[in-house]
Amino acid sequence: MERLELKAMGKINLGLDVLEKRENGYHDVRMVMQTVYLYDQIALTKRRKPGISVEANLFFLPVNESNLAYQAAKLLTDEFGIEEGVHIALDKRIPVSAGMAGGSADAAAVLYGMNRMFGLGLSESELQERGVKLGADVPYCIMRGTVLAEGIGEKLTPLAQCPRCHVLLARPPVNVSTKLVYDRFDSLPGCAHPDIDGIIEGLNGQDIGKIASCMGNVLEHVTIREYPVIEEIKRVMKAGGALNAMMSGSGPTVFGLFGDRETAKAAADRIKELKLAKQVYVTTMHRARRK
Repeated sequence: MERLELKAMGKINLGLDVLEKRENGYHDVRMVMQTVYLYDQIALTKRRKPGISVEANLFFLPVNESNLAYQAAKLLTDEFGIEEGVHIALDKRIPVSAGMAGGSADAAAVLYGMNRMFGLGLSESELQERGVKLGADVPYCIMRGTVLAEGIGEKLTPLAQCPRCHVLLARPPVNVSTKLVYDRFDSLPGCAHPDIDGIIEGLNGQDIGKIASCMGNVLEHVTIREYPVIEEIKRVMKAGGALNAMMSGSGPTVFGLFGDRETAKAAADRIKELKLAKQVYVTTMHRARRK
């Protein structure tokens, strides 16, 4: 296999709760993760000459050791003594630094692709064990679908798939530091926790209304204070017919769930008209295949 093309899927959080901070600085979380059909295109090309090279369609992306896709390739190259090289071409479509795990999805795709290309014979769980060394979201991005994530995000339990619906994504033009969000969250007084169990009940009953009503992200208490545009986008989505709207991850991307594409598209047009976000997409849930 000399060349392999892959889709690195982005994610949203239907629910995100932070439980406590560990001594090592990581936080225990309880999240319902959901893959959406917005993806980066990744092409892996085998090279006779040893080494890893990366190119990207966005000029500001690093193409060296600080890129997670590079790190994923190096991890397997070093562990298995791969003597051939690989070139990684990234066509980024998932908003960058936006709470959608774009970098983690790229790393997951490279781990999966390297495993196939070089015949390493690693199982999904073995890929996840390696992925967590690169980032807490990488194991989930290998699994995909509708999943309960616990621990620091690496303890994964597949859930009933989310009912079909349309997803409106909007990334406002602000940059959010995940570290800063978590640091400020630690100093907040007690916050209301989202109903993660209610979301799971809605999934089991295939009740999109129940899922939407239980959605919540505890990190909004921090991020919205710093960036009120996030609350404004949520307001426009709800006024435009969203079942509910919420920030994904530590932000700043906001998503809304809609019953039909036409309503979602109208809300997207309104967000663009108000110039609340430049990156606006209407898509659907990605339903992962389970073995």
